[in-house]
Amino acid sequence: MAMEAHDIEALIRAAFPRAQIKVIDTVGDRNHWAAEVVDESFRGMNRVQQQRAVYASLKGKMDGPNGALHALALTTRAPD
Repeated sequence: MAMEAHDIEALIRAAFPRAQIKVIDTVGDRNHWAAEVVDESFRGMNRVQQQRAVYASLKGKMDGPNGALHALALTTRAPD
């Protein structure tokens, strides 16, 4: 079953409660998403570390071909 933007945001928000989060459906099929996550906890982390932290917050929803979340393009950074 496809995920909705608010479901994806809720999973990320649980791990990053103070983050600025934007989630958009890039194709309109509720399977291909993009998320921007801006959080102070990313300060000092490289992009790979930041993105791994966000993917971990998804709690396995992207695991395997039967995962509820098919594709998520991430942009992560610490606030300016």
